[in-house]
Amino acid sequence: MSKRTSIGTWAFLFNQKEPVQFEEIVTGLARLGFDGLELGGFDIHPNPDNKPTAEDRAAVKQLMADHGLGCSGLAADLWSEQLITAENDESYMAAFRKNLQFCNDLGIDVIRVDTTEDPWTLGDVPGETRPEKVTTQVDYDTALGRVTSTWKKCAQEAADAGIRVVWEFEPGFAFNKPSDIQRVLDGVDHDNFSTMFDTCHADNVAQQGARQPGEKETLPGGIRELAERLKGRIGRVHLIDSDGTLNEHMTSTHPPFGEGNLDFDDFMPAIAAAGCPDDWWTIDLCFWPNAWDATEKCKKALDELIAKYG
Repeated sequence: MSKRTSIGTWAFLFNQKEPVQFEEIVTGLARLGFDGLELGGFDIHPNPDNKPTAEDRAAVKQLMADHGLGCSGLAADLWSEQLITAENDESYMAAFRKNLQFCNDLGIDVIRVDTTEDPWTLGDVPGETRPEKVTTQVDYDTALGRVTSTWKKCAQEAADAGIRVVWEFEPGFAFNKPSDIQRVLDGVDHDNFSTMFDTCHADNVAQQGARQPGEKETLPGGIRELAERLKGRIGRVHLIDSDGTLNEHMTSTHPPFGEGNLDFDDFMPAIAAAGCPDDWWTIDLCFWPNAWDATEKCKKALDELIAKYG
């Protein structure tokens, strides 16, 4: 079965002349031949706070259905939560449950999470000045225990609702070394918890060693080797190019296909062989200006990758 195509709606929110309304995104993606979208559940786009009622949520679901679009997942707004430095996870779990219910109401079966806090939370990052927002540092084992115990609960509650949890590792947040990824997965140790494998983030994590506290850790085989190490533990695939740089938000720059330096022929076979429980391949065009022009270009490139590897 060929892969289905989607794109994260956050592409149309940030670094645009004006944020694009959700209705316009739905009609535009249908026109470009996408199979679906991945919902950024924040800002002006549908989320648990601006779509609080069952009727509100049913209308969002119907809008997508009327245009023949599915929803590949929810990027939940958990960034105000302190997953690592908070002494308990009551606030985080309340926010997660709110978003889990939102997924359930819209028929979304995948929810994305991240560690919410800067890598500096775990220790000094060479070459960087400590960000003002990092007021507390936590020893590694304590931080790992807090993250994995909370996500174990998230994974079970989501499993009970028929929703998978995927963790997007990236240089902007703590636990961004290849070995960290394995430790978190082993610590959560739940069949309903896996990684979101974003090729741009994978480049910065495995090839560049970007924003890693302490000693830099990279892999000789870069993205390909990371995908091989994560075989059987990838729950969602995000595809986009990378030029090995960070953006103004101190996370991976996501240039459109053809505007970075990734060799997709090197690592796509490993990603395909790693296995994934769904058939979505999602474009992650984050913080890129003129999103519609870039989206049309990226859709053509994604179709080519699907024809070759999907």
